[in-house]
Amino acid sequence: MKQKFHYATVTEAIEQLRKQGFTLDFNLKENQLLIGEQAYPADEFEIVDLYRYEGASDPGDEATVYALASPAGVKGILVTGYGASSDPIATETLNKLHYKYQQTDS
Repeated sequence: MKQKFHYATVTEAIEQLRKQGFTLDFNLKENQLLIGEQAYPADEFEIVDLYRYEGASDPGDEATVYALASPAGVKGILVTGYGASSDPIATETLNKLHYKYQQTDS
């Protein structure tokens, strides 16, 4: 699945994704997507779309905005910064989601 739009900023991407029904704010810990105390297995989700932003002068300004959805209809947004996580399990989980996303790209 290819990006249909590229938004100028992370904030604009989040605002537009919210209008498309991605209303939950996910955090990634190990192999789970968290919303407060609620945890979902990350492998149940697919990347619907993603947007990468590179800092012009500071690599610390780099971010990726993920639009994620589950077959059960749970839709939300995950924003990761540069070096997304020092947690190797979370990094592996993101890599698996990227792999699934790339397989549906054709």
